[in-house]
Amino acid sequence: MIIRKITLLLLSVSMGLLWSGCAHQGTSLPRVLVFTKTAGFHHASIPDGVKAVIQMGQRHDFGVDTTSDAAKFTDDTLHQYAAVIFMSTTGNVLDSTEQVAFQHFIQAGGGYVGVHAAADCEYEWPWYGKLVGAYFKNHPHPQSASLDIHKDALFPVTDSLPNPWIRTDEWYNFRALPQDVHVLVSIDETSYDGGENGAHHPMVWYHEFDGGRAFYMELGHTPESYTEAPFLHLLWAGIRYAMDKD
Repeated sequence: MIIRKITLLLLSVSMGLLWSGCAHQGTSLPRVLVFTKTAGFHHASIPDGVKAVIQMGQRHDFGVDTTSDAAKFTDDTLHQYAAVIFMSTTGNVLDSTEQVAFQHFIQAGGGYVGVHAAADCEYEWPWYGKLVGAYFKNHPHPQSASLDIHKDALFPVTDSLPNPWIRTDEWYNFRALPQDVHVLVSIDETSYDGGENGAHHPMVWYHEFDGGRAFYMELGHTPESYTEAPFLHLLWAGIRYAMDKD
């Protein structure tokens, strides 16, 4: 009887430790928040982008939450995340209180990923303009163009991308080019009609900003983008950087 009680006690302790370990493992995964609110043009490709990030999370072991509710931008909520992804957000999507919370998040070491129309967002908030790197100005009709890849040791994906990378998308012109950023991809304005930013026209870049990390990729207007392997590899590299995941 004594031996049986000891055996049951050891089994109970073992199960408790196993449950505790599983619970810890489940909560230790980094998480990202995909933010999809639009106060301007609403891209039909947003659900495709959300689906792609969810699938990346399943593949690369990070959690993904999604919302179009700006009320989620509080200190208590944002501290749960390693990065926030602005998925083609447009217009003024955050009020002043929500802006402060997001600023606190970045200053505490959080990460930002801006996809496509994230540059067409928060024009009246200069801090955000510096975070994303550049504001949208206009764009010609979607068309094929040639992209130049800039090799970067921090982004090994640049070694595997096609160079030049020929693809179809909606190509933005920016009000002013980003300053003090690391450019990963630029566009050759001689390869398409409607470019207005000159010989050095960046399309994808990253930088450290105000205590955190920011990655922006102009690509991503079309739903088809989110099924293209090179595009997805680059997006994952950006998310990984923003999460500060080795």
